[in-house]
Amino acid sequence: MTDLSTIPNNVDLDSDTRLQRALQQWQPNFLNWWMEVGPRGWQIHDIYLRTAVSVEPGGWAHWDYVKMPEYRWGIFLTPSSGDRCVNFGDDVGQPAWDDVPGEHRNTLRRIIITQGDTEPASVEQQALLGATAPSLYDLRNLFQVNVEEGRHLWAMVYLLHRYFGRDGREEAEMLLERRSGDVDKPRILTTFNEPINDWLSFFMFTMFTDRDGKYQLASLAESGFSPLARTTSFMLTEEAHHMFVGESGVDRIVQRTAELMEAGTDPRSAGALDLATIQRYLNRWYSLSLDLFGGEISSNAADYFAAGLKGRYREADEYSEHRALDEVYSIDVLADGVLTSRDVPARNAMNATLQDAYIRDSERAVSRWNATLARHHVSERIELPSRRFNRHVGLYSDSRFDLQGSVVSETDWTKRQWQWLPSTADEAFVRSLMQPVYDLGKVAAWIAPPARGVHGRPLDFEYVMRA
Repeated sequence: MTDLSTIPNNVDLDSDTRLQRALQQWQPNFLNWWMEVGPRGWQIHDIYLRTAVSVEPGGWAHWDYVKMPEYRWGIFLTPSSGDRCVNFGDDVGQPAWDDVPGEHRNTLRRIIITQGDTEPASVEQQALLGATAPSLYDLRNLFQVNVEEGRHLWAMVYLLHRYFGRDGREEAEMLLERRSGDVDKPRILTTFNEPINDWLSFFMFTMFTDRDGKYQLASLAESGFSPLARTTSFMLTEEAHHMFVGESGVDRIVQRTAELMEAGTDPRSAGALDLATIQRYLNRWYSLSLDLFGGEISSNAADYFAAGLKGRYREADEYSEHRALDEVYSIDVLADGVLTSRDVPARNAMNATLQDAYIRDSERAVSRWNATLARHHVSERIELPSRRFNRHVGLYSDSRFDLQGSVVSETDWTKRQWQWLPSTADEAFVRSLMQPVYDLGKVAAWIAPPARGVHGRPLDFEYVMRA
């Protein structure tokens, strides 16, 4: 029988024999999944990784070399803060739930499954990137993201096994059976079926798609179901690194491009990325990530809020009124080909409200990239497209909009879409730059070196010991 002693946890796993048996059956299936569709070609190498071994500040970041299949995936909840209450919705002020309320069982299970499905999906999407890493520093960061997504999967599987009985065990198995991009068993959310074949896409994904993850986790960290809230709160400590990888990765690409432009060199001719291509990739991954919030106007989101299951971003800190019964949200809707502002009940606009916080955060990151351009005396700027651009989910999915959010005809879209989104030629060019650099301290020509190494180590540290 599988030994669970290697799983660090603070959920008293040793005393729950039923949960132990369930996880003992699931763990080997997880490892089989990891070996089949996890990071391809790197399972025998020692990687300098951070491992969470406890929730205390000195324990959740243990650093050492480890082979990824031997990584200690753990189960952690932030410590209980005592008598916690539901802090939004119809039951605001009532005691939070330590067990699943019967009336919310199916809804909570669906929320956990959907969140859980994104974690293995991203590992599958990124499985081939190790073959084209721009440096050992970046290769290590990729694998850190991968193992932490694996741990986030464990977090959701723990909730399914612990609180949802046989249904939860079956759903936990399904999380390992779906595959990103598979025709017959795709991942639940479309964005997580998109291929990631190059590092520009990876950095955009970790910048924008993992940032969506931050806001989804933060809204669940407000939940009246305490085990879910405490689990996602801890996950946010690791999600911050994923966003750092993306934001700093794009910034280093922009820096290298700006250096060449400042010197009067065409970036493409020098084997680097031009700003127009970077912008098109941004447009693609940003719009795909906006889709993950769901419909801007949503009765499901209203129900989740009313029931105390999923709150607004920083609900307890940034809102003084937590029922949202008498408030409205103003949003542009398309009527007869014309955008018109309409007031909708605030509860029905919870997805749009969460999206607003995400957009503000994304704008802050883009301003950092533009500051890099300005330092190198480059006048061009990178911009976020309108939230209406290239949408496949929500209010704007049935119409076409340009980068500024104006309505365009289908004919005009067909003519101009490759000015706005990566073309086949763009993708081929980007892939042509993806030549691996595994020498200590060396970095590919299309990206600037990082400002500092990992965990106080220098850039020429052996972040990955190649067997």
